[in-house]
Amino acid sequence: MRSENKIDLRLITRKMLSLGLPALVLAVTASAAIVTTPAGSATSGPVSASATFITGNGFVNITLTDLQINPSNSSQLLSSLSFTLDSGATSGTLFMNTGTQVSVNSTGTPSMGSNGSVGWGLTNNGTGGMQLSAGGSTGLIIGLPSSGGTYSSAGSTIDGHSFVLQSVQFIIDISGVTSNTKITSATFGFGTTPGQFSVKGCLSTDSTCGQTTLSLVSQVPEPVTLLLTGSGLIGLFFLRRRRA
Repeated sequence: MRSENKIDLRLITRKMLSLGLPALVLAVTASAAIVTTPAGSATSGPVSASATFITGNGFVNITLTDLQINPSNSSQLLSSLSFTLDSGATSGTLFMNTGTQVSVNSTGTPSMGSNGSVGWGLTNNGTGGMQLSAGGSTGLIIGLPSSGGTYSSAGSTIDGHSFVLQSVQFIIDISGVTSNTKITSATFGFGTTPGQFSVKGCLSTDSTCGQTTLSLVSQVPEPVTLLLTGSGLIGLFFLRRRRA
């Protein structure tokens, strides 16, 4: 049967990430867009973040990254991402949310934890679209430490706590999404409560970023690459095809 030959790349992706295996890249036909916080964005301190959206048949892949180096308090940490699609979809199923835990000791020195699910959730029909949000303080995304390897500016809301280091990768199953689907808005949330501080994002190719709401420019479907981890599992891909 034709259906038996289909490879569920999302399942393979999740398995690879859970095992923390070496990285490999597979090419797919999809549409990509990068949304960033405007220059000069701030809560109680400067914030900087990006969200890379890749849309394909029935899914949206999102890499949410905190770009603020050496933050001083938790209001600068990512806690949510709200977005809308031109398809009007307001519901989906969160298939994967993966990142790396990090603990910051009382002197600002980080220690790496495990890689895997980080407890983020998906709220459907939120603000006319969907919202990804941290399930608690340990799910907040923190940027990288200073060049000296420590969070030298960290205060009491960072020292002695655990977070997710730099980025989280999501895969959301959304009915009706195709490689032609475009992102129409995106808002970053910062602080200990999802959306406590909100910053509207804009496409990185927009020179007026921050002067207006997210500007819509062409998001042309084209071959893009999806990062998958786990070279050992690529054998599974071909073995399954051979048996089919």
